[in-house]
Amino acid sequence: MKVGIMGGTFDPIHMGHLMAAEAVKDAYKLDEIWFMPSHIPPHKHAAGATGEQRLEMTNLATEEYEDYRVLDVEIIRGGVSYTVDTMEIIRRQHPDIDLYFIIGADMVNYLSRWERIEDLTKLVTFIGVGRPGFELHLDDLPDFLQEHVLHADMPQVEISSTGIRRRLAKGRSVRFMVPKAVLDYITGSGLYAAEPR
Repeated sequence: MKVGIMGGTFDPIHMGHLMAAEAVKDAYKLDEIWFMPSHIPPHKHAAGATGEQRLEMTNLATEEYEDYRVLDVEIIRGGVSYTVDTMEIIRRQHPDIDLYFIIGADMVNYLSRWERIEDLTKLVTFIGVGRPGFELHLDDLPDFLQEHVLHADMPQVEISSTGIRRRLAKGRSVRFMVPKAVLDYITGSGLYAAEPR
């Protein structure tokens, strides 16, 4: 089985995430996509929602799709999440699955700086997804990385979790930017609302 893993803070998960996942699944004929909310990523801190809330929103966004699953491994483990540590756990649990790790085009050029990147390339193949304003230049990667990075195009939509949080804090609509179930959850729980003055 071929599985794509999409990690991220998902604070909140939005339609851009789902579009990227589907673009990769279609381009490389993957059997499933596993979404993996991170606890605390090394390069940024989650803002707004707790790990449990982000996990719940990810479940809500994907629950109607049989080929989409949600992994809670990083939320449960806690602490700083390095991809290589998590992939070692998943590889032990699923030794016979081909793993593809989905990242944005903006992250591809930083792969050589990832924690234990050479070990990680033995566990997964990376798929870089085109994003607005970023071009993939695989030839610029170190030789040992080039053969471990693939490319997938997706419709270019400018939706970001940061932008969604900002709009919500201003009381603006994010309908059609996030799945309806996620929007209902955000509205019902008061997430990302502007702080009262």
